[in-house]
Amino acid sequence: MNPDLDKLHPYPFEKLARLKAQCHPPETLEPIALSIGEPRHRAPQSVLDTLAHQLQGLEQYPATKGNVELRETIAQWLERRFHLPNIDAERQVLPVNGTREALFAFAQACVDRSLQSHGTPLVLSPNPFYQIYEGAALLAGADISFYALRADNHYQPDFDAIDAATWRRCQLIYICTPGNPTGAVIPRDALRGLIEKAQQYDFVIASDECYSEIYDQNPPVGLLEVAAEMGLDDYRRCVVFHSLSKRSNLPGLRSGFVAGDAEILSAFLRYRTYHGCAMSGPVQAASITAWSDEQHVELNRAAYRQKFDAVLDILQPVLDVKRPEAGFYLWPKLPVDDEHFARELFAQQHVTVLPGQYLARELDGFNPGAQHARLALVAELENCTEAAQRIRNCIETL
Repeated sequence: MNPDLDKLHPYPFEKLARLKAQCHPPETLEPIALSIGEPRHRAPQSVLDTLAHQLQGLEQYPATKGNVELRETIAQWLERRFHLPNIDAERQVLPVNGTREALFAFAQACVDRSLQSHGTPLVLSPNPFYQIYEGAALLAGADISFYALRADNHYQPDFDAIDAATWRRCQLIYICTPGNPTGAVIPRDALRGLIEKAQQYDFVIASDECYSEIYDQNPPVGLLEVAAEMGLDDYRRCVVFHSLSKRSNLPGLRSGFVAGDAEILSAFLRYRTYHGCAMSGPVQAASITAWSDEQHVELNRAAYRQKFDAVLDILQPVLDVKRPEAGFYLWPKLPVDDEHFARELFAQQHVTVLPGQYLARELDGFNPGAQHARLALVAELENCTEAAQRIRNCIETL
């Protein structure tokens, strides 16, 4: 077996299952899970109808590159949403089966093990982070280094604090904006500085933007948007990842896309041809319908806005928690250890949340996720407000 498999950490939900194993929550309380970022809002009926009416597409092998209509629809959406002057649907867009598989596969195609002039190839990741980044780096044969997202810096990365030797080793950096779990949006100036470093030190930026369409008032800025503002209309060394899972409440559709640097996407397409991960015809058709419609996305944002209003009214008097810039997570700072809090909350109130330390790595004695919890406001309003009241009750007993 690949010895690098032994480097992989248990997934956060494995740790959570062990934490809850000896707990016996009250049977009188219905369970409420705020631990998994799986949208529970209804999927758009138009997308479901398209999927049902296109089942004959299962009779043919799909192309790894996807069909022209889907790529053009995605290109047009990118141009509208991020004010891009142009996206070449033929060379700068590649449909993928959700961002999770693409974020993982991208490192396998991107990391060049033969480049050892500055040591073993290095991948940079935020901390806390989506654990796929770490696994992707390790199984690509790279080392991984983390940059902390700390409360005292509003959970923003400090790219200027990373030394030149690290940038010289870096082949790939993952960024997540809006952030999972923090909800922080990386501002224009920071993205501009990172793009300048990518051009200087020759590394690739992989920007995970799958939460970009869940926001309160201001649409989050995107990596390609900033690159275009800088005059980089070829999006050199810049690649973005988007998904319908959060935007359109379609996690089971497994539909997203990668866009950006045409040269990088050409190599990624070659990798994916061998990987065997083409999107089926019915899913492509349904994706076209979803990317073409914004009304359901606006309704989705309104539903999350309503939940944030209600939940924060309940929690803010007893908990250090703020409305995120975007995304559907709350990332409160807790008055007690996060594992203790999660265990007690489940045992007392039958509510499941994810301890923040499970989403981060300890470096130099500091875990930036410790004493935080991730609360996914994905359930319906009534369940979210009920969970918030139970969390408040638990806080008041600790």
